[in-house]
Amino acid sequence: MEKKARQFGYTITRDRQIDYDANKHDISKIVAAAEPSLNLCISCGTCSATCSAALFTDFSLRHVILLLRRGETSGLAKEVAKCMLCGKCQLVCPRNVSTRNLIIQISKAVIPAQL
Repeated sequence: MEKKARQFGYTITRDRQIDYDANKHDISKIVAAAEPSLNLCISCGTCSATCSAALFTDFSLRHVILLLRRGETSGLAKEVAKCMLCGKCQLVCPRNVSTRNLIIQISKAVIPAQL
């Protein structure tokens, strides 16, 4: 007779650690060279709070910049494509980051890397 393990409602969650060494940081360097104001971003979230695209989608420029800095470039082109380039984020940025040019440079750097 085979014993079955009891289920208590708990499961083992997958590991959520970020391996920075395994990620691709070359795209972040390319974008920072093309748009140096990326280095001024402090991820305050003001851009995400005023985003027109965020009203209709789950787009967040803050999240895009975070993924870029982490080197997690898979799915980045899909996220950047959600931006409507309206420029509201650039108007409210307290650090004067050129967010519109940043989105353009990210899409230029990411799309050829995925081909």
